Amino acid sequence: MAARTSQQETEELKMTIMEHLQEMRRRLIRIIIYLAIGTAIGLYVAGYVYQFLYNPAPPGFKPIAIEMTENFFTYFRVAVMTGAGIAMPFMIWEVIGFVAPALTPEEKRYALFLLPGITVCFVAGVLFGYFVTLPFAVKYLLNFGGDFASVTPTVSNYIGLVTMVLFWMGCVFELPIILYFLAKIGLVNHKKLAGFRKYFFVIAFVIAAIVTPTPDPLNQTLMALPLVILWEVGVQLAKLA
Repeated sequence: MAARTSQQETEELKMTIMEHLQEMRRRLIRIIIYLAIGTAIGLYVAGYVYQFLYNPAPPGFKPIAIEMTENFFTYFRVAVMTGAGIAMPFMIWEVIGFVAPALTPEEKRYALFLLPGITVCFVAGVLFGYFVTLPFAVKYLLNFGGDFASVTPTVSNYIGLVTMVLFWMGCVFELPIILYFLAKIGLVNHKKLAGFRKYFFVIAFVIAAIVTPTPDPLNQTLMALPLVILWEVGVQLAKLA
């Protein structure tokens, strides 16, 4: 009897694992479809996105291509990144839907409630990077060492730098949402976060030194100060959790 029960439990466990794998497969397929649709739209609007990404550079700026395929692959890269940005809310929805069975009903409500906030914070970070961080960084890098050599970046180098800065700025602006969610599920509280403030001040400048493309203190400060402010916003949100 015990052997039969053990066998039944093993079969149920196998069925549960297979069900999870099948669910993961379905959601991955939907994510790929969302990304493909977004990329198709990105291919259509990539020319406008290029102009958007060139705007932080000085007037008349035009990078070069030193390989025959560089323009093609960079254009496609911009289209894919644009598609990923368009599809991001839907992809996050699929991820939340997959992990939802492991969450309590209250945690599910928090996750669904925070989804719009995640999108808004990411867009806010991208805009901050675009209008504040990038103009200083691009100007500094293009002019640095100008007495010794002229700087003419390749299109892939410039696009890679700009998109990296925008992506990481979008990610760091998620900090208040992350702290609020952690406080909601009881992993942290506002007192602990406030006590960690002096350490985070140092961490913010370390992160700024890693993320910013230039070594000058001005750009690092422009990155670190928003991080410190975002931490304080997260602390205040944690009080409301």
